[in-house]
Amino acid sequence: MSRVEIRPIELPRDAVRFVKTWWPIYEGDPHWVPPLIFERKAFFDPKKNPYHKYADIQCFIAFRDGRPVGTISAHVDRPYQEMEPGVGFFGFFEFIDDHDVAFGLMEAACDWLRAQGMTEARGPFNFNTNQEFGCLVDGFDTDPCIANPHNRDYYPEVYDAIGMAKNTDWYAYWIDNGEAPPRITAIADRFMSRHPNVTVRKAEMRRYAQELEITHEIYEDAWSENWGHTHMSREEFEFVANGVKQIIDPNLFWFAFVDDEPAAMALTLPDYNQVVKKMNGRLLPFGWWHFLTGRKRIDQLRVWILGVKLKFQHLPLGAPLYAKTWEEASQLPIRGGEASLVLESNHRMRGALEKLGGRIYKTYRIYSRGLGDEATAEIPGDEIEDADTESVEVVPRELPETPPT
Repeated sequence: MSRVEIRPIELPRDAVRFVKTWWPIYEGDPHWVPPLIFERKAFFDPKKNPYHKYADIQCFIAFRDGRPVGTISAHVDRPYQEMEPGVGFFGFFEFIDDHDVAFGLMEAACDWLRAQGMTEARGPFNFNTNQEFGCLVDGFDTDPCIANPHNRDYYPEVYDAIGMAKNTDWYAYWIDNGEAPPRITAIADRFMSRHPNVTVRKAEMRRYAQELEITHEIYEDAWSENWGHTHMSREEFEFVANGVKQIIDPNLFWFAFVDDEPAAMALTLPDYNQVVKKMNGRLLPFGWWHFLTGRKRIDQLRVWILGVKLKFQHLPLGAPLYAKTWEEASQLPIRGGEASLVLESNHRMRGALEKLGGRIYKTYRIYSRGLGDEATAEIPGDEIEDADTESVEVVPRELPETPPT
């Protein structure tokens, strides 16, 4: 078998080559949604994406016979070091069905993280929990909703084969469209009648900058004690928020206030993956047409953000937010929506979604691997089915010429 070469790349110069590696990997997968290349170029550009200011990042591409066959990123999120010192992240872990390729990429990422002083590799995070994350391990029969990843069905087996261990699971719940469950409506009505100091209102898109201030305030507080939460600077938050501004439906964007203090929020997005999928990564020649005309064909939603500040989590503020969102969503020509991602140990949120009729239909997994001497010693080839560690080489040289975009 020919040798696998793992080559470090330079961002943003090699970003397009990195991203375009994914197309052959997903050839024939009917549920893959190709990313927009121009958006990924900005995401990987340190001059455009402020996340690069807060992390050290190295990306790699795997080649076999000169052909790109896989990718991985390794990153040290500096704010996260305040929460779990020594935990480094990996992400954008994509590979053909070949254990040598996957093993070589993971070894390159772990070696780089170890050199940065990390003691654990955890992922996949693209780049952390504030962006896409998780390896899909169940629910391969449907497309991913907007801002959630998708991967080939052989990935979980390969993760296990190359020595990665489960860290935690996250669930995506599906809720069919229909009348709101009477129990939720009753709780919302009773709570609002008993608490006249609580108000609920829609976001005002004409005041988007001010609404972002409120959203960021709630987001940083509500998720601050969640597993894996990473502090998000205002600059980073604006980068993400401005990326979704044009697809937000203000009827699905709600705030709750207690004595005029921002206390909770819910943001549900139309599933624009249904539009982006047809664009095949490009705006031209027909991508813009799909984007401009595709919204009326969107038939599902994603509950993207729903959070309550810590000091108000003893109040059932989620109920009026659920009720308002449900009321507006029921007026749309949709078949249902996804609420995600929910940590497997978040029984309070899971219970609320199940009362709404939600069912788990996708499971995403975070994996870990220790980087200490015992954990990072080379794993013998006979312990990794079909993996030949002698056929993998990290090559610190220039990439082949990047094809034109």
